[in-house]
Amino acid sequence: MKRKFFFFFLVFFLIACTKEPAPMTEETKETETLAAPEEDRHTIYFAGGCFWGVEAYFSGIPGVLDAVSGYANGTGEASYARVVTGETGYAETVRVEYNRNAVSLPVLTTAYLRIVDPYLINQQGNDIGTQYRTGIYTVNEEDLATVQAILKKQEEKKGIPFVIETERLQSFYDAEPEHQDYLQKNPDGYCHIDTGLAEGPYLPGEWPVYSDSEVKERLTPLQYKVTMEKGTEPAFDNPYDAEYRPGIYVDIINGRPLFSSDDKFDSGTGWPSFTKGITPDAFTLEEDHSLGMRRIAVSAKESRAHLGHVFPDGPKDKGGLRFCMNSAALRFIPLEEMEKEGYGDFIPWIETR
Repeated sequence: MKRKFFFFFLVFFLIACTKEPAPMTEETKETETLAAPEEDRHTIYFAGGCFWGVEAYFSGIPGVLDAVSGYANGTGEASYARVVTGETGYAETVRVEYNRNAVSLPVLTTAYLRIVDPYLINQQGNDIGTQYRTGIYTVNEEDLATVQAILKKQEEKKGIPFVIETERLQSFYDAEPEHQDYLQKNPDGYCHIDTGLAEGPYLPGEWPVYSDSEVKERLTPLQYKVTMEKGTEPAFDNPYDAEYRPGIYVDIINGRPLFSSDDKFDSGTGWPSFTKGITPDAFTLEEDHSLGMRRIAVSAKESRAHLGHVFPDGPKDKGGLRFCMNSAALRFIPLEEMEKEGYGDFIPWIETR
């Protein structure tokens, strides 16, 4: 049940604007978690073998508020002693509660695929039995459609059907206290997955790194000035301020997806604005004192391209952040062109969110 607080800490960082924020105490973290509005707290259930590692893994993903080990979609009494027999129909499952304004269901589903073997039936790692089957269980039909679309896209890409159960949640019971936060309490305990994968990256694909001379050859003078010299394009006189077609916005240098049209809004500032990035690990943040102001500059993690700034004055019902970006640092790919452009994996991220 370990919690992560990246999203709320980011807001705190933006408001405080301190270069070296003091470490947060567990009491402070608990307060920040409770600050998430109820309407922004969503739940999804992941079965991926022994729940000790799955719980620890999802606890480490920014935007996840809580991860609880338990037993899902079986019959009768739900206890470890019964479930371990493999005769109850229950699967060892982790209930993941997350802030939808900090991390999306497509990101969590894609992250899940990094820690399971989707072709094994009733087995993950050294653990064998029906209780160790893979599954994703949802609380509504909309989430189920999202999950199934993402898995289908990956199945088509690999050419082999997955054996991951995808269905509505029927039942879930918390596991006994000794199974909660197991790896946190027992760091050397058994784990069939690499929990360090929670640090990302969360996107399918690899993104090239270019030298400065290569970047200069790829970009226009304005694009280079904005991305490499931390310039700013004119307000209202840029291609994406008034762009609202469905699609994704990618790094102009290496093509890494950065933003979804789902998160774009009209801020009235004259620059394209978003409530969050497409994944929690897309950016690096740095305090910026240029022009006599105190701001937080946003750069793309892999390409190091300057993108713009983030402010704590965005829509409150979407988390309160405003990523104010330069069109010159982005490339927009409309939904109908994503497959042709090599971004077919991300189509479900747009169509079903």
